[in-house]
Parts: sequence; C-alpha cells; structure tokens
Amino acid sequence: MAIGKGIWSTASELAAKTPPERNRYVDFLRAVSILVVIFGHWLIATAWYHDGEFITGHLLRDRPETQWLTWLFQVMPVFFMVGGYSNAVSLESAARKGQSYADWLIVRLNRLAVPLLLLMIVWAGIAFVMGLLDVRPAVIQYMSQASLIPTWFLAIYIMVAILAPLAWRLWQRIGYYSVALFAALAIVVDAAFFAADLTFLGWSNYFWVWLTVHQLGFGWRDGRLPGTAGRLLLGVAGLSALYLLISLGPYPLAMVGSPDEGLSNTLPPKITLIALGLAQFGFLLALEKPMRRALDGRNLWTGTVLVNSMIMTIYLWHITVMIVFGGLLYLAGGIGFHLEPGTPAWWWSRPLWILVLTVLLVPLALMLSPLERRGMPKDSRAPAAWRQITGAMLLCLGVALLAMYGFGGGPVPWLDKAAFALVITGAFTAGVLKGLVRR
Repeated sequence: MAIGKGIWSTASELAAKTPPERNRYVDFLRAVSILVVIFGHWLIATAWYHDGEFITGHLLRDRPETQWLTWLFQVMPVFFMVGGYSNAVSLESAARKGQSYADWLIVRLNRLAVPLLLLMIVWAGIAFVMGLLDVRPAVIQYMSQASLIPTWFLAIYIMVAILAPLAWRLWQRIGYYSVALFAALAIVVDAAFFAADLTFLGWSNYFWVWLTVHQLGFGWRDGRLPGTAGRLLLGVAGLSALYLLISLGPYPLAMVGSPDEGLSNTLPPKITLIALGLAQFGFLLALEKPMRRALDGRNLWTGTVLVNSMIMTIYLWHITVMIVFGGLLYLAGGIGFHLEPGTPAWWWSRPLWILVLTVLLVPLALMLSPLERRGMPKDSRAPAAWRQITGAMLLCLGVALLAMYGFGGGPVPWLDKAAFALVITGAFTAGVLKGLVRR
C-alpha cells in the first residue's frame, strides 16, 4: 500500500482499476478462505493454567465435541480450487504472449516463495537468539513448530504450481476425466494405506488429493459447469460422500489437524478432503451469480482487494503473532490464561482474543506485504526451468521438515540446520533469493 495514503483509499483506487472481465468472486473466495483459516487457528489453539501448571493444548483434542466445526473451517480445498482457476488464467495469458514455462514459473515462485523465505529466516534467527539465552530446547521447538504450521500448505502449493502447466494440458485433452483420474489415484492410495498398511504411500496423496481439487478450478475457468441446480446437487453429493466416509469408513470426524490418535484426514491427506472439496465447489459456485453482482459494489470489492493485497503475509505470520503475543501474556503473569478452554467464559472471550490478534497482525502485514508484489528485476533473466524446479523441490523439502519438527526438533539433532540449509540452497538455485534481498 502506498505510504501517506489511507489503507482503504489506496485499496479503493486499486479496486477502481479492476478490468471488467475479471471474475471478482475468485478473489473473494481466496480472501475469505484465508481469513477462515486464520481465525480457525486462533480459535483452536489453547493455553491455560490447570492446578498451577501452564498447559498448551488443542481445542479439538481437549473438547472432541467441537470437531464438527472443522467441516466449516477446513477451507484449503477452496484455496486449491481458486488456485486452479488463477493458474488457468495466467497460463492462458502466457500462451497468448508466447511466454516460456521458465518465464511463467519464476513469477509464481516469486509470489509464493519470497514471503515464505522471510518467515523462515526470521524464525531461524529467533531460534538462534533463544538458544543463546538458554531457553529450553523444548520451548524453542514448540514455538517454532507452531509458528511454521502455515508453511506446509505453501510447500505443496508450490509443487502443484510447478505441475500446473502439465495438469492444464491434461484438462484440455480429457476435461473432467482428469479430475476422475487424480481422484482414482487418491482412492487407490487410501485403500493401500488402510487395507494393506502401506502407510508410506499415503504421502503421495499430497499430490493426488490437491491436484484433484486444483483441476476443479480448471473446470470453473473453462465454464464447463452445470446450472445452479446441478451445482447444488454436486454439493449435496460431496457432503453425503463425506458423511458416509466418516460414519461407515475408517476416517476420523475432524477435518483439521490430528486430534484422533494416530489418524488424520490431513496428515497425509485423505479422500475425505476430495469429498469436502466437491461439496464446497458445488455449494459455493451455486452462489456465484448473486455474489458477482454483490462484488460489483464498491465497498465489498474494495475490502476483497485489500485482503488480497497482503494475503500471503497475513497467512504466513498469523500464528507467529499469536505465539509472540501469548508469550508476552505468559511473562506478564498469565493474563487471560485462567479460563478453561471450551467453557462458556472462554467462548465469550474469543471475540476479544481474535480482535486483539487482528489489530497486531495488520500493521505487520502492511509492512511486509510489498514482498508479495515483487517481481523479477527488469534486467534479469528467468533461471532455466530445471533450475527453478530443482530449487523449488529443495526449498519445499526444507520447509516441510521445519513445519513438521520446528527448530531444535526431529529424530536427529542437526535436522533443523540441514532443513534450513535446504531452504536457502533451494531459494538460491531457483532464483527467488534475489527477490528477497534486492531493493
């Protein structure tokens, strides 16, 4: 946002320049889905004093009766669906301009990886300083792992973006059969996971599940959709499939995290996320026409533009803000941590908790969000495609390890250092490190 101008007025100016052919509902769903994730994370993280002991926990595990809420808060399928639509638009534009794959990919990597890289470097510094101050390793590991939870999503999203041109060509050849193909692969993997105990195959569903949902975005962009009644029917079918998978199958109720011991719908992803994605695809697109009319209004569209202008920043930093603020409250005597999670008093305190965290997050987002909009320097060439792919794979592997174990955690003591080295090496190899350091 421009310095010296009000946040809203700057967003309003940007909103007024929106091309008339732009599908504003895509941007609206992207903004809403990320906000739902942020508020969901702020809600389910718990900490309180019990018999004089400070306990950190997870609302879904501490209060299992709240797990049904995750059917509303698990909106990552929406983001991948929107990502498919957006990638289709950019690939169409690249084809018209005769743009190479390398030139197309470096733009996507800069948008996604540069804000991610800053978060990783900052937490490496925080962990190092905490170590010098003799903070207990378990505390360093807990704080960093919690703060890096959002990064797993970007790691897999970057890999899906790398595959997007191939997936787009597959869509152009076989249309919705490509959705069925990826879904079938995900079903086979789940069958091997549960029936044959081939749990290692489950990790491949990070591709098959999310590529399935990503392909739905191609269908949306291509306009190959049923009418409103058909979309509602698809939503009902997806929701019914989800209910049957959970009530009759081996899948847990919660659609977020791992509150059920040893089993999760997300770690690794299961076909329940495809069912949820189909339900969201159907119900949300049934609202497309009235919502596009509503988004022609100045205020709603301006708010959408404002959120999208800093969307990666608020997503990546929202848990860090919560962890740092919670740490300050703990050092101040545990202010606000004397309410038992799940009690009426605790629920009544949540709006204030979310409001304070929002107030703290927004200034940070305004300061850091320009990184999202940095492109390649005008005088530089995009690295070769193989370099970008290799670098992105190294970066994503390092990110995944740090998201899983944090700094100071893992099966071997040097794993965090090796993972961070992978992040930096990958960023340098892919050519996105210069997007962070250049002025």
